[in-house]
Amino acid sequence: MPLIAHSNLPSFERLKSEGEIVLSKDRANQQVIRELHIGLLNMMPDAALEATERQFFRLIGHSNQIAQFYLHPFTLPSIERGDKAAKHIKDHYLSFEEIKAQGLDALIVTGAHVEQANLQKAPFYEELKSVIDWSYDHVTSTLCSCLATHAVMEFKYTQKRQAMKHKCWGVFKHQIKDRSHPLMSGVNTGFNVPHSRFNEITKTQFETAGIHTLVDSDIGAHLCVSEDLLRLVFFQGHPEYDTISLLKEYKREIISYLSKSREDYPIFPEHYLNEQNKAILNEYKAKLIAGDFTIADFPEGLISKTLDNTWHDATRQIISNWIGCVYQTTHEDVKKPFMKGIDPEDPLKLK
Repeated sequence: MPLIAHSNLPSFERLKSEGEIVLSKDRANQQVIRELHIGLLNMMPDAALEATERQFFRLIGHSNQIAQFYLHPFTLPSIERGDKAAKHIKDHYLSFEEIKAQGLDALIVTGAHVEQANLQKAPFYEELKSVIDWSYDHVTSTLCSCLATHAVMEFKYTQKRQAMKHKCWGVFKHQIKDRSHPLMSGVNTGFNVPHSRFNEITKTQFETAGIHTLVDSDIGAHLCVSEDLLRLVFFQGHPEYDTISLLKEYKREIISYLSKSREDYPIFPEHYLNEQNKAILNEYKAKLIAGDFTIADFPEGLISKTLDNTWHDATRQIISNWIGCVYQTTHEDVKKPFMKGIDPEDPLKLK
């Protein structure tokens, strides 16, 4: 929880100028310790549906040990599902109509598996646009991951994503570009982020739209915020990934190769596997192609024990900061986005 400037101690102003979250006593008196209701629009394919739930639920759960979180997953009917996933959704997910009726303090929108650059060809395009339009007017802050970022940039800012020459796949170094924003409080100035995408919104496109970049890298901007600095938060990577997520994706790509839905054997994710792991997987590939191994022999258990996670701590801090910003600005009535006196165009009073 944030510090309260209950006196005129100069350190409060100094910390605030450095990007630390410091509330005035008047602002603090408006807050009531209560639950936060956070929606999760899960658009991931069946194979990653429940894992994605756990990844985001875990991040939210780790973010604050005082606030109480009610997480409400839902999805879009136009996304085709198999029997198992459909039952899971029927048993445990809400509809968008139910989400609108109850209200949310914050919303997370996941990515989705759409390789083509033209999002308008995606079957869920109009449904997703309806969710985004509603959330902008009724939710304090919406956090968008990967494809969701690309979709919002098209819906709201007329910036269409661009196809990349090669899939951006692996774990990449990133740097904080603006340390003063509250989302960056307590985050290492340099950290890694997993990516898995065929398309991008370029740095120039973000700048043209008036979007503020907080975290940058050689492969493009990763973490950005809308012009009001809170209401829309954009991830272009997948910082929610578990340590083994890219390994499981690599395995799924091998399965695609074996089923002939892709022509070439997948390359390794960049900066993710050590040399020993690569040697093990190359040996597996040789025996698989020779017919001596099957997909059941994939050495997932052996390799997963040696993988490093170099992004979780930074991600957890960013999510914690995001939750803090929401808590400090959201209305006690879950159907209203901001508490009294908050300017929606500058909710964090940073302009």
